[in-house]
Amino acid sequence: MQTVDLSPLYRSFIGFDHLASLMDAAARNEKQPSFPPYNIEALGSDKYQITMAVAGFTEQELSLESEGNALLVKGEKQDKEPNQDRKFIHQGIAQRNFERKFQLGDHVKVLGAELENGLLIIDLEREIPEALKPRKIEIGSGKLLESK
Repeated sequence: MQTVDLSPLYRSFIGFDHLASLMDAAARNEKQPSFPPYNIEALGSDKYQITMAVAGFTEQELSLESEGNALLVKGEKQDKEPNQDRKFIHQGIAQRNFERKFQLGDHVKVLGAELENGLLIIDLEREIPEALKPRKIEIGSGKLLESK
């Protein structure tokens, strides 16, 4: 596999260090964990939903943290009593801890989460601040008009 040198981005784009770092990290060929499986859906122009298959986990064993542009979902099984007498013929339901990190776009906020039928559903929405929304500028008057 051919590697891409992204160092020119650091020299050419002032203030875009975060973007260049994300591209650099994405270009690395690191194996991402495949557990638990998940879907990401666009429900509208500014609404998104992450659905994770977390069969066997209770609400108390799952935690979500949102910090900056990152969403961290953790699942930690609480072994109340290890049962050594169990003998599985086939064990297809994973009972292991996991940690999954999602990079969120600018102004994407986590609205809430719920656990239903073994699926963790996380609702997200992009909320663009008023100061960053497009505004119409009337020519010759120097006045800003609200874009509707």
